[in-house]
Amino acid sequence: MTARRTETVVLLHALFLDSSMWQSQRRALERLGHSVLAFDQRGFGGTPLGTDVPALDTVADDLAAALDAEGHDRVVLVGSSMGGYVAMRFLQRHPHRVCGLVLSATRASADSPEEVARRESFARLMEDERVRDGLLAQTMPLLLGATTRADRPELLERLLRDVAQGPPAAVAWAQRAIAARPDSFAVLGATTVPAVVVAGTEDELVPLEEARRMAAALPQGQLVTVAGAGHLQPLEAPEVFTGVLTRLLDDIDEQERVPGGRTC
Repeated sequence: MTARRTETVVLLHALFLDSSMWQSQRRALERLGHSVLAFDQRGFGGTPLGTDVPALDTVADDLAAALDAEGHDRVVLVGSSMGGYVAMRFLQRHPHRVCGLVLSATRASADSPEEVARRESFARLMEDERVRDGLLAQTMPLLLGATTRADRPELLERLLRDVAQGPPAAVAWAQRAIAARPDSFAVLGATTVPAVVVAGTEDELVPLEEARRMAAALPQGQLVTVAGAGHLQPLEAPEVFTGVLTRLLDDIDEQERVPGGRTC
């Protein structure tokens, strides 16, 4: 009997949070024998912010350096929200290193001028301690779906607590980096590895149509919708999201067994 392969999985966190958001998925994947790198973007989770100009390309190259340091060659990328933006820049700059892809609650389209202006305004307000707490209290509920807010108020309380302890300078840097990102639909169109786009049916920040367009652009893409979840499906529906990851890893394993079907 042929042994099941185990892949290296990279987990890229959402804005405001850090790699601890992946605790449930990390435990499940490691139990299955996968090597997991839950990567903290610069400024988050104790990673130094540095003095570079805000740019997601810089974060993508940070990830490449981290993979080199740990001896990982080809990986399965999983990105939530901001993590999805980082994943798409990594795909642009290091396509040969990706053998599977999951994009959750993210966009392949670039920001409009109005959206760029809103992100810059948000970044400036994050840097102003007089208004920061009120801004976060107003914004954080939008990260969770209406069902989650109603049924699991403790998750919103945890989110508010974690974000309040986060680094404002890193959030501001990341918002400016996200605002400067290019359109990534051509990148997705050139990505021929197994891929899944995940969307919460109650996501108030990224329309479902955006997820449909992304899945259609990926040659091996599929769309998975998570009922009753908003923008943070790994936290709102951890078992469902973990199931998405394990099914993709099974698909990669099956392709590995086909002559000439190498992915990882």
